Amino acid sequence: MRQSDEESFRRFAVEHAARLRRSAYLYCGDWHLAEDLMQTTLIKIYRSWTRVEKDESLSNYSRTVLLRTWLDEKRRPWRRSEQSAAEVPERHDEGRGPADSPERLWARDLVHQGLLRLPPRQRAVLVLRYFDDLSVAETADVMACSEGTVKSQSARGLESLRTCVSELMGRVAS
Repeated sequence: MRQSDEESFRRFAVEHAARLRRSAYLYCGDWHLAEDLMQTTLIKIYRSWTRVEKDESLSNYSRTVLLRTWLDEKRRPWRRSEQSAAEVPERHDEGRGPADSPERLWARDLVHQGLLRLPPRQRAVLVLRYFDDLSVAETADVMACSEGTVKSQSARGLESLRTCVSELMGRVAS
């Protein structure tokens, strides 16, 4: 790869790595796996950088690669048998600001737990639409489906998320 291509890829990676990692976390719910997914995504993009760089929609391309990388990872047979550990003990986060009140953090965690219970396509649509703030057309482009599919998956996903959050709140209240 030419030096100029190397530099342009580095700029892209620095600019988009945090967003890719956050989106990966919203897909999988595990920061370590999210880091792996982000790195794998960047490696895949690097391998095809000379072809992709000319494309104007590098952000959408990176979202597509991340989504497909996550779905591929989810389909691996050894992943199915892996069991998550119990709750991780809480520790003080120095990065929290005054806007991160305990109630707000609790609500965010509750929504995230509900999001993790959704089927992969519904979860992906909700992450792309409401966390990455993509339009219906952009989400359809990233997911390689029709706009109608995005709309129906959004509606079903939001309804399922409401149900999951209600169930989780019922458990907390009990």
